[in-house]
Amino acid sequence: MATVLQGRHTAKIEGDFVVFLIGFRLSWRHPIRSIMDLGGRRGMGRMLSYLMEHPDKGLLGVQAGFPVMVQYWRSYEQLEAFARDQDDPHLAPWRTYWRRVQRSGRTGIWHETFLVRAGEYEAIYANMPPFGLGKAGEVVPLAEDSTSRGRIKRLLG
Repeated sequence: MATVLQGRHTAKIEGDFVVFLIGFRLSWRHPIRSIMDLGGRRGMGRMLSYLMEHPDKGLLGVQAGFPVMVQYWRSYEQLEAFARDQDDPHLAPWRTYWRRVQRSGRTGIWHETFLVRAGEYEAIYANMPPFGLGKAGEVVPLAEDSTSRGRIKRLLG
């Protein structure tokens, strides 16, 4: 269990980065088939293990959830390269998924990609262990008088 950081903190990350949300929709009538549609043992767990072993690929951190996962990437170019490289463990499971479900609609997947410019984000953690962007970057203490409006106002100049 991660150590809880008492008080209020914020996330700090150097440079631009990418927030990638990815999720799925299972068929509750055929949950095992849906899990297989999503790659089974060759699915997201395998991809994340590979990415953690290869930090040069650009994944900064992951906050796993069900049915949505948040990923933080150093750049869109690295995210795209991972998705398209035949030597990385994404393309083959994606093609298999699409062959299995393109006509059935049984299992769904989605993603959203957000490009974040340096310093144009705001995060707060109160009595939390490192989480989300704080796990991908660095968690730093927040001034007592800091407010969300004040932090955003500084960002917007």
